[in-house]
Amino acid sequence: MPTIRIGTFNLENFDDKPNQAPSLATRIELMRPQLVRMHADILCLQEVNGQEQAGQPRQLLALQQLLAGTQYAGNTITSTKTTNNEVFDERNLVVVSPFPVLAVQQIKNDKVPEPQYKRITAIPADSTAKPFGWERPILYVVLQLPTGQTLHVLNVHLKSKLPTDIPGQKKDQFTWNTATGWAEGAFLSALKRFGQGLELRIVISEIFDQDANALIVICGDCNAEAIDVEIQAVRGDVEDHNNEALAGRVMVLCESTVPASSRYSLFHQGRGVMLDHIMASRALLAHYRGTEIHNELLHDESVAFRTDVKFPESDHAPVVATFDL
Repeated sequence: MPTIRIGTFNLENFDDKPNQAPSLATRIELMRPQLVRMHADILCLQEVNGQEQAGQPRQLLALQQLLAGTQYAGNTITSTKTTNNEVFDERNLVVVSPFPVLAVQQIKNDKVPEPQYKRITAIPADSTAKPFGWERPILYVVLQLPTGQTLHVLNVHLKSKLPTDIPGQKKDQFTWNTATGWAEGAFLSALKRFGQGLELRIVISEIFDQDANALIVICGDCNAEAIDVEIQAVRGDVEDHNNEALAGRVMVLCESTVPASSRYSLFHQGRGVMLDHIMASRALLAHYRGTEIHNELLHDESVAFRTDVKFPESDHAPVVATFDL
């Protein structure tokens, strides 16, 4: 019976820029062992930045250095792409796996049109409503497992809770002129985050329309906890919509089997929060065996003076779920 390990890890702005601190070599020294420990057959990564070489399209050169010498070297790397068929400069989604790739789709404002919104606190104020789409797509990869089964992998990175910029409302990157401006920025970020969650739920429903027993896994940094409404929308629990006929379409949080005291993937202002999730369809859950959250070395970078220079590794913990197929 083959065991499949599926992992998700936000690498936190993984890049190789001139004179960056900490250096790429310093980050690799700490983060490569984390990837080795994950021992994932399917590795979903977020915040992987691209690098340029003269005369060549932008590539994931820093990631390739990170994977070198590990069990992931030589695996197929599937990533988000621009319309020019090169990776984005920042925050690419990546799926690394030795399994055959049957299909790849990149989804952003394709299922949910960009909402229109007229900003209240902008200076000068908006005269008309403007489109406010989300910046981050869903990376949808279909893999063929060694058993011959098809696995639908959805790699996501939902909008952070940092407020969206409002013209004329900020003194600098971190300081707002008014609490109202901050609140409107937070509202716009929530709008984007929930819009991504809705789009993800639509994609899941379309997969179930084709196969009621589909093997589906969602992996990624959702910037939201299990009780947040955007995660509830993705999960589709019967308790929320009260339609028992939809019970087969529920997506289950794999971390639910981890004791509450250890169920966190990031520290923020002294509190452990679970923002990085792996969710499985019921058909996949039948083969579920357990989840690991590698959070033993997490640091709270929200505290003063705790910078990336002091803690070069990611501020997110890797999460791995195991399935026996």
